[in-house]
Amino acid sequence: MKIEFHKYQGTGNDFVIMDNRSKQYDDLTSKQIRHLCDRHFGVGGDGLMLLNLLNGYDFEMKYYNADGHGSSMCGNGGRCLVKFASDMGIEKSSYTFLAIDGPHEANFGNHHWVQLKMKDVNEVEQHYGNMKVDTGSPHYIKFIDNIHHYDVYNEGRKIRYSREFKDQGINVNFVEREEDRIWVRTYERGVENETLSCGTGVTASALVCAHNDQGFNRVEVQTPGGHLAVEFDRKDENHFENIWLCGPAAMVFKGEIEI
Repeated sequence: MKIEFHKYQGTGNDFVIMDNRSKQYDDLTSKQIRHLCDRHFGVGGDGLMLLNLLNGYDFEMKYYNADGHGSSMCGNGGRCLVKFASDMGIEKSSYTFLAIDGPHEANFGNHHWVQLKMKDVNEVEQHYGNMKVDTGSPHYIKFIDNIHHYDVYNEGRKIRYSREFKDQGINVNFVEREEDRIWVRTYERGVENETLSCGTGVTASALVCAHNDQGFNRVEVQTPGGHLAVEFDRKDENHFENIWLCGPAAMVFKGEIEI
């Protein structure tokens, strides 16, 4: 089967994307998805997305991890899919689409950044001095020092495959506070490695680093892949609304592959 694909990235979080509005890729298997995401034998990517038609929405987001399995929400993936939809001729001032965790809104902001509204968060769980937050995907947040020299792969893998999390998996974020921003590095389940950026992880990390006890917050975030920002209204330490993940998204290349 010949596949026409596009490669997009958002702060280094990269994705294979196909236009599936004609449903020609509905029958992709897990094995084929793994192959397409393989960086040596396929296109290469942290995940794969299909742009689907859906009544009542501008489109539907269908997301798969690089391991070939369906996954929970991907924030940078959602932002990249909005840019892809715009490039494919779905031009709107504001988008509404459906993902696995429910409806989302999105638009283009300053510097052509894609701004994606995330689901509300109503619980921040303490976990042995660290935190767990679900922002569409489950995240574990651990504050550390000297983040640039931290062993994210091995330390993240220990937590992800610990007795409590090994069955369902969890994304592990290591966070260091700086004067005017936070640094975040993430070990992602499904990729089973550190990625250059993780949108839902950046969002979770920003929420627990709110500057203001209540009201509007904007947290600047640096990842190995680039700069993002998270804006939100903080009701209290467990409740966050109007959460927006903001950052760049761009096409890398497009092509055809036979699988």
